[in-house]
Amino acid sequence: MATKVPRRQLFIGGQWTVPVRRKTLPVVNPATEEIIGDIPAATSEDVELAVEAARKALTRNNGKDWSRASGAVRARYLRAIAAKVTERKSELANLEAMDCGKPLDEAAWDMDDVAGCFEYYADLAEGLDAKQKAPLSLPMDTFKGYVLKEPIGVVGLITPWNYPLLMAVWKVAPSLAAGCTAILKPSELASLTCLELADICREVGLPPGVLNILTGLGTEAGAPLASHPHVDKIVFTGSTATGRNIMTSAAQLVKPVSLELGGKSPIIVFDDVEIDKAVEWTMFGCFWTNGQICSATSRLLVHERIADEFLDKLVKWTKNIKISDPFEEGCRLGPVVSKGQYERVMKFVANARNEGATVLCGGARPEHLKNVLYFVWQHLKKGYFVEPAIISNVTTSMDIWREEVFGPVLCVKTFSTEDEAIHLANDSQYGLAGAVLSNDLDRCDRVSKALEAGIVWVNCSQPCFTQAPWGGTKRSGFGRELGEWGLENYLSVKQVTQYISNEPWGWYKPPSKL
Repeated sequence: MATKVPRRQLFIGGQWTVPVRRKTLPVVNPATEEIIGDIPAATSEDVELAVEAARKALTRNNGKDWSRASGAVRARYLRAIAAKVTERKSELANLEAMDCGKPLDEAAWDMDDVAGCFEYYADLAEGLDAKQKAPLSLPMDTFKGYVLKEPIGVVGLITPWNYPLLMAVWKVAPSLAAGCTAILKPSELASLTCLELADICREVGLPPGVLNILTGLGTEAGAPLASHPHVDKIVFTGSTATGRNIMTSAAQLVKPVSLELGGKSPIIVFDDVEIDKAVEWTMFGCFWTNGQICSATSRLLVHERIADEFLDKLVKWTKNIKISDPFEEGCRLGPVVSKGQYERVMKFVANARNEGATVLCGGARPEHLKNVLYFVWQHLKKGYFVEPAIISNVTTSMDIWREEVFGPVLCVKTFSTEDEAIHLANDSQYGLAGAVLSNDLDRCDRVSKALEAGIVWVNCSQPCFTQAPWGGTKRSGFGRELGEWGLENYLSVKQVTQYISNEPWGWYKPPSKL
């Protein structure tokens, strides 16, 4: 059963704070198109307050309360947050499903990953203590040196709507583990669980100002955060266009950024695969999370010898996907997040058809949904639902092949040789991820090395583990999240070198003694 939407305010300095301009935004359930609540809408004035609170928290008690506290101290808070997330898993998953439309089973899985992410970075925070003053091997015995790893400072974290809480925590957990203080700005399209994270931080007694959460529009809250002179770094996940604007803004202050941007990732299926197994991974790689995944393997390259059989089975499996309200038992595809996203997906499909591509299935609003509870078919008049689409006869010049759709749309091309498959896979402005499916593991190894991407999956698509680095190349951005790399993202390295000889340096000749 759906959870009632709590009424929250901005979270600044450890307190619920009414926006200076008292603006709000409606929360729309994408499965019903109904307004189910509202969120506060921050503006530049609220950004000022949040940055001030974060800077105070960074330096409070000369940093001893947070930034210069031991990693073990910070780890205790991260573990307490993880425990609360687990305790409130059902409520959080319900809010997530209502807010962004993902199937409830997926949302529940996300909450497990959220708790696991906080636990993982609690461990790394503790390990950071032992790594301080790591000695340097120097070529002169008159010197010794070591390295300090220090929090980079106040960080601005701008996150997307497809994994509202999990993607936020990918940034929040390592930044706090490193000793930074943070301002989180989630997407205005799905902010509910991030506001509940604020409530959890308040419950566990996180020091005021360590984490501040501002909901609102990107233009009114995200942009002033990115350009603020007292924010030391911006970490962003979202569209390439917005990432470019953030990079431009940060460049004026020579401010570092990490960007995880768009993708149009390939999945290469060779002719020696078990077809049913490969079909399911192909579907999961593109239709998981309602097709709204930056790393979606939405360009299928299938060997010409098996293409007909593969596509026949792929279409049959895809037509069998249960499309329903996210709260229906067995739902595997819910609505896309908003009316704007729905219209974008439909436009891509229509343009592909107009350019001569063949829509093998899907790409339209489903006519009805099956209500498992009452065993009846319900006519679908509301909700931003899109039948998962498979599109063939695609050329490499078509938008459907080159541009990120961010919806349940898979386009298909065939290939005849390994070299051709690699060329087609790499013929993209993006380089976030890629997948190769084959029983020949030597071939998988060759292809993995040849793909121009930050993430490669072998005989699968989309598995993501907190322990493994995440990020792309080319216009998919730069920097890495997750794993030890995620922690390093928020640390500044300081060299300390000491002269230890009792002898003078002796470079300059001393004045003659009188």
